[in-house]
Amino acid sequence: MSLSTLNTQTKNYTVANVGVVNHFHLIDLSTQCIHPSVANNTKRLIDILGAIIGLIITSLVVVPVAIITLFSDPGPIFYSQIRCGLNGRTFRIWKFRSMVVNADKLKSLVKNQAKGNIFKSTDDPRITPLGKFLRRSSLDELPQFWNVLMGDMSIVGTRPPTPDEVINYAPHHWERLRVKPGITGEWQTHGRSNIKDFETIVSMDLDYQRKWSITYDLMLIFKTIWVVLDRKGAY
Repeated sequence: MSLSTLNTQTKNYTVANVGVVNHFHLIDLSTQCIHPSVANNTKRLIDILGAIIGLIITSLVVVPVAIITLFSDPGPIFYSQIRCGLNGRTFRIWKFRSMVVNADKLKSLVKNQAKGNIFKSTDDPRITPLGKFLRRSSLDELPQFWNVLMGDMSIVGTRPPTPDEVINYAPHHWERLRVKPGITGEWQTHGRSNIKDFETIVSMDLDYQRKWSITYDLMLIFKTIWVVLDRKGAY
């Protein structure tokens, strides 16, 4: 049974660490504590306005990215993948493709340099020459503004994990999914890919939840712009 199928069949349940069904864990969402940021109208307004601006920028970038992709590594311009969002619910995330077409099938051949339930490789051979530029400039993330506009993500939140990461979560890891996943957040503004310990990322995500406010979100957005321009910690 796939994670997305499980979510569809259970409707009021999501993957978590209470009660086992076919090797997945279920928790009644009615007992979940909803973080204040999830229902905050001002945060949602910022997301919508930011997503519109982000998609305008995406529309300006998509043509040159498509042309370079056509000549350097023919295949789809966009890459999509199933990720886990708020309370573990699955959604399809969108990015500019930065790896070879069959990258997912080659993942097992690449050594994971991260510790815990996260995958990171400094010199991933699956990344294309264009992909290296897109990642270092963070342009590969631009299509995620569509996910923000649709409400699956927020501009600021936590890194959206993959289902294979989530099914190995310990109980305390689930706390990080009490907020919507974000394009940016504590992890992206405090080291980005240089941070390879999953427990450190979890700690930063929970710290964000404790410190959250509209002002803090805006601070992280502006800090993200600086970090992206500085290009530190990205690969």
